[in-house]
Amino acid sequence: MAGNSCSIDFRKAKEKNIENEKKYNFTYDENLAEYFAASVGAKPRGREVESELDERGAFVRQANYFIEPIIKEQAEKYKYRVYWSPGCNWSNRPVIAKEILGLDDVITDYQVSHTPSKYGWGFPEEKDFKDPVTGVYFLSQFYLNADKDYTGRATTPTLVNTDLKVAANNDYHRLTNHIEVAFRGLQPKDAPDLYPVKYRKEIDELNDWLFPHVNNGHYRQAFTSNPEVYEESQRDFHLALEKLDKRLSENRFLLGDYITDSDIRAYVSLVKWETDFYVNVGPQIKRIREYKNIWGYIKDLYQIPAFKNHTNLPKEGNLNFGVFNRFLDRLAKSNWDEFFKVDDSRKKLSSDPENVYLKHPEGETVEDYIKPISVSKWNNKDPKVRGDWDFKLSTDPSINPLKGLLKNN
Repeated sequence: MAGNSCSIDFRKAKEKNIENEKKYNFTYDENLAEYFAASVGAKPRGREVESELDERGAFVRQANYFIEPIIKEQAEKYKYRVYWSPGCNWSNRPVIAKEILGLDDVITDYQVSHTPSKYGWGFPEEKDFKDPVTGVYFLSQFYLNADKDYTGRATTPTLVNTDLKVAANNDYHRLTNHIEVAFRGLQPKDAPDLYPVKYRKEIDELNDWLFPHVNNGHYRQAFTSNPEVYEESQRDFHLALEKLDKRLSENRFLLGDYITDSDIRAYVSLVKWETDFYVNVGPQIKRIREYKNIWGYIKDLYQIPAFKNHTNLPKEGNLNFGVFNRFLDRLAKSNWDEFFKVDDSRKKLSSDPENVYLKHPEGETVEDYIKPISVSKWNNKDPKVRGDWDFKLSTDPSINPLKGLLKNN
């Protein structure tokens, strides 16, 4: 089984494979994967460190390919499913968003695992090693069903139209926004507003700043073999954390009193840095919990079920891989709730401390909400554009431009 930077997820997949081998009395190995791949025309999954490093050895992530928006009519007509992996930065976002929005019965989800082969994500723990809903062996089949000439990596999360068995959208830069907008008419009437129409420009801009400086900070450090690039990426990451820590000293959430789409993006990366990434990326300037306001912010969000339910934490009793067990295996906490325990200090930053969600404006219709969603710079086809990390906000990141503007009726 090929390794992956999402280390906790990798071990869980290994455990599942071992259980499955016992259950079915034969091994899902590379030979069997080759047989499955030949039967469906699956292609090998490329490796990031082979195809997505520039001449300096800096990691320039591939552009997402399926970025067309889901339209209201499609959302209402077809069944959709999010295929995701709990160990990776981008994957947890759509499942958190759809739970907050009351869409769990509208958009289902499935946690894919690593196959013991070069074909990437698949279903090694399922009966006959197939997706029980669509019958495919590999995540990449949805990509080829949508475009037979697709040559990139099949990535998580992917929103799949399970009726047509095609990848509908793999744009983690905007996927939560498509779920928030296209599926608005299928949400409960009292569902929160994570992406208010009036302030989407500011939210999109903050999200596009978070990507290179925070969300992709792990991968920029983990995938490079150039010490100078590593140090550059590390400095960039921690400078961004200093900015966020200052911002969160005056704001309960990134844009004020209420959770927005941006908080989902920041949380999934920050919490994994504290509970996993920092021990396998390399030396760090600070632990996340040394940033007082960021740490309080993470703990505050952890209390909310949708965030807690999709926080991938190491657990006691992981597999023993030798004498020198990994730090996280040896010291996995038995009581994460105690670790993330909070007081009321963050609430004091809010003018509406007992409420964390913004309501939709009175009188707003579904049609009012379904406006075009911007295209992220990070999906530009030119790798030089995607490799330009110097993305600046129109205001200093330590300042919330919407402070006091997000208000419930």
